[in-house]
Amino acid sequence: MSKSHKTALDLRSKDDLILVAGAGGFIGGSLVRYFREQGFIRLRAVDKKPLGDWYQRTPGVENLCLDLSREENCRRACEGAAEVYQLAADMGGMGFIERFRVECLRSGLINTHMVEAAWRAGVDRYFFSSSACAYNTDLQKDPKVRALKESDAYPALAERGYGWEKLLSEIFCQEYWAERGLKTFIARFHNVYGPWGTWDGGREKAPAALCRKVIQAKDEGSRRIEVWGDGTQTRSFMYIDDCLKGIDLIAHCDRLIAVPINLGSKELVSVDGLIALIEEAAGVKVERVYDPAAPRGVAGRNSDNTFIRSVFDWEPDTPLRTGLARTYAWIEQQYLDRKAGKRTVS
Repeated sequence: MSKSHKTALDLRSKDDLILVAGAGGFIGGSLVRYFREQGFIRLRAVDKKPLGDWYQRTPGVENLCLDLSREENCRRACEGAAEVYQLAADMGGMGFIERFRVECLRSGLINTHMVEAAWRAGVDRYFFSSSACAYNTDLQKDPKVRALKESDAYPALAERGYGWEKLLSEIFCQEYWAERGLKTFIARFHNVYGPWGTWDGGREKAPAALCRKVIQAKDEGSRRIEVWGDGTQTRSFMYIDDCLKGIDLIAHCDRLIAVPINLGSKELVSVDGLIALIEEAAGVKVERVYDPAAPRGVAGRNSDNTFIRSVFDWEPDTPLRTGLARTYAWIEQQYLDRKAGKRTVS
């Protein structure tokens, strides 16, 4: 990657205030830690969950418990901030976003109030975490799907609930730049996974859910797991470290002001292929019991990384096998800790 591409370290003083909204969750908590490790000393982390329920808490950070669906809380959160990273949302894996569409849609309140509060506070850069769920679902009906490029969001036919909310919030970001001059940056995430992510409780995504199921089957000696769908659905999955690097690059590239861009791996895998990699990490083979009536999402989705490569000469590139091995090991330790009565992430 060319050294000409800027990051926060190139454009910000280390005592500039950086706000991460949704910091009690997986990606937000990891992003706070990332900026702290970069040497930034004024970080504000905001989430509506009680502090004890946050996935990660980084020492030396101002932590605020605020419900950002309320306008006054967004104003408080943005006070004095130079940069805002808006990752707060009510969401989860396919099991959650198919069953709780109203909750997903209500995240629009957060995004509406946050972008307004950021503009009023004089924020210099505003990053919004969008999703590949914003893409036209008619293009995702075949497991052998062609990779989705940024223009494939239109004509619009996003996933109900979550996808439509993301698409509308992208438009808010674009109009706040066009009409009010707020530098906004939009990344469409493709299935982020890794350590410190949700792995149980109903909001977890496929890699973590399947890791947990294999760990439990191994522990209980059953060697049998339930699989949602028929195993043929395909996706690409991005490791958390690649996601954090991509966020930093995108949020500091003026070529991308108000321009949606894919942030995801291009390594396509079926659910059955994903299970095979988890079996490899676990050192076991399991029997798969398929449930075609369970939530399964679109048949196939992959990230076309032509644009991000053209901008940065870089793309998310952690091999799925490598990232899954790390993730499996972390979830297995969480599982064993919970079994021993210790506190765990989820």
